[in-house]
Amino acid sequence: MSRPENQILVIFGASGDLTKRKLIPALYALEIQGLLPEKFAIIGVSRSGLNDELFREAMEQGLEEFSDEKDKTSVSVFLQKIYYQSVDAQDSSSFIGLAGKLSELQTQLGISGNTIFYLSTPPSLYSLIPQNLAKNGLNIQNNGWKRVIIEKPFGYDLQSAIDLNNALQKDWLEDQIYRIDHYLGKETVQNVLVTRFTNGIFEPLWNRNYVHHVEITSAESIGVEKRGGYYEGSGALRDMIQNHLLQVVGLIAMEPPASLNSDAIRNETVKVLQSIRPYTAEDIIKSTIRGQYISATIKGEKHIGYREEEGVNPDSKTETYAALKFYIDNWRWGGVPFYIRTGKRLPTRVTEAVIHFKPTPHYLFAGNHSEESHNQLVIRIQPDEGILLKFGMKMPGAGFDVQTVNMDFHYSDLSIERIPAAYERLLLDSMSGDSTLFARGDAVMAAWNFLDPVLMEWKNNPCIPIHGYPAGTWGPEKADDLIDEANITWRYPCKNLSDDGIYCEL
Repeated sequence: MSRPENQILVIFGASGDLTKRKLIPALYALEIQGLLPEKFAIIGVSRSGLNDELFREAMEQGLEEFSDEKDKTSVSVFLQKIYYQSVDAQDSSSFIGLAGKLSELQTQLGISGNTIFYLSTPPSLYSLIPQNLAKNGLNIQNNGWKRVIIEKPFGYDLQSAIDLNNALQKDWLEDQIYRIDHYLGKETVQNVLVTRFTNGIFEPLWNRNYVHHVEITSAESIGVEKRGGYYEGSGALRDMIQNHLLQVVGLIAMEPPASLNSDAIRNETVKVLQSIRPYTAEDIIKSTIRGQYISATIKGEKHIGYREEEGVNPDSKTETYAALKFYIDNWRWGGVPFYIRTGKRLPTRVTEAVIHFKPTPHYLFAGNHSEESHNQLVIRIQPDEGILLKFGMKMPGAGFDVQTVNMDFHYSDLSIERIPAAYERLLLDSMSGDSTLFARGDAVMAAWNFLDPVLMEWKNNPCIPIHGYPAGTWGPEKADDLIDEANITWRYPCKNLSDDGIYCEL
C-alpha cells in the first residue's frame, strides 16, 4: 500500500484508555510497517497539564503494555512524532493554543494543512469539539483537507442522533465526518465482501430461494466489569446491535456494488438498513427478547448478577442480553428471517455470522440421519478468525450413515506473522481518505429508525419482561422461541471455530 499524504493527527481525550490501549499501538504498528506518511505528527489533547516529554513517557508505557511488536530504536523514532497540547474542550478560546501548535508543527515539519481530529472523548463532547474547532477556523479546507473521526455511540436514540448529525453538519461536510466502528476494521468482516463477490459458488445461492435464515451472534464471557455506571445508560441493544451488528447485516445482505468505491459500497449497505421491516408494537412483544444475567457458580467460582455490579441500580431493567428476529423487505431477502443476539456473561467470547441454507426438497437418507441436512456457512469474526462450511457426508462402512462434517479455513493457517488490529486499518483508511469502512449519516439514521421503537416499547410497556439468565449460559430460554421451527435452534459456537455445542469452555 502507498503511504498517505503528509498530515497531522490530533487526538482529543489523549489521556484516556482508548488512546493508550488502541490508538497509539495501532499507529506504532503502522510506523514499523512503513505505512505512516513520510511527514507526520501526532498531537495529544486533553485538559491535563502535561508537556511533550511527559506525554511521550505515558505513551511509551502504553506501548510497553499493549503493543505486540516493539524495539527500542523504532519506539524512540516513533515517540519523537508525538506532541501534546492542553485544551479545555468546553472553552472555545482554549482552541487558540491548539491552532498555534498546529501552525508551528506545520512550519517546522513542512506539512500542509491536512489534519485529522480524532474524538476519543465522552459522547457529550461529540458536537461541542467540532463546533469549537470550526469557531477557530480549524475546519476550513483552503490549505489542506480536514477530517473529524467520531467514536460510537453516535446518539443515544433516534432524536439525539438526528440532533448530533445536524450539529456536525452545520460546520462540517459529510465527507469530512468519519463515524468509526471498529468491527468494520476486522479482517473477517471485510472478508464477507470477498467471500460473496469473488466466489461464483456463493452469490447464486445468496438469496431467498436458497437461504433458510441468517443468524448473527456476538457473545462475551465477561460481565460489565467496572463499567456498570456507563452500561446502565446503554444496554446491549445500544452498545452492540445498533452499530456493530447491524453494520454486519448490511454487508451480508447488500447487493453487489458497482465498484469498490466507498460511496458505491455504502450506498448498498444503506439500502439494506432502510429495507428492514419496521416493528409494530405486537412485533416487538413477539420478536424481541431482553435479558439480564443473574448470579451463578461456574466451575466452582461464584459470579455475581448484573444488579449486584458496581454502579448498577439494584432494580435495573437495563438489558445485558438482546435477541431480535426481523425481515428485510426486498427482492433478494423477502421472507428470510434474520436473527441477531448479543449478551454478556455467556459461555464464551465469540462473534460470528451464520448463513443457514435450505434443506434438500426430499431427504433420501432420513432413516440414516437424525435430522434433515441444513448446510451452514459460518463466518467467524473473532476469535479463531476464519470460515467454516458444514455439509453432510457418508461415513465409511456399509449402508448410508450420513454425518455433518466441517470444511474450514483459519486465518491462523496463513503464513503471515500477524492479523492487523482493526484500528490499524481504520486509521490508515482515514488518513488516505477512504471512508468505505466508516458509517455514513444516513446509515446511522436508518439503524436508529429501526431500533428506536424497540427501545421506547421496552421502556414504556410494563408487559414486556426482562428475563433473567444464569451467568455462563446462552441467555434466556425464551430466546429459543424466536426460532419457531422444529429441529432448528441457535448455533452454539465455541472458542474454536470447528467446535459447537451448548457447553463451551470459558
